[in-house]
Amino acid sequence: MGINDEKDIEANIQIGPTDLGMVRIFVEGAGIEIPMDFDPSEADEIAEELKAAALAARAVKGR
Repeated sequence: MGINDEKDIEANIQIGPTDLGMVRIFVEGAGIEIPMDFDPSEADEIAEELKAAALAARAVKGR
């Protein structure tokens, strides 16, 4: 499965701080739970990548 392959799967995502000072991205769906913990600097990098992807997606949609 690649980034452009569409799937009919529903999932929920939660993002928040943990009591250990990490940032957790928690994905839940179809009988699976995926907790991913990142230190704050890694979370900042992920946030920057998300913003860059959103900008690129807007450019594609605007064609």
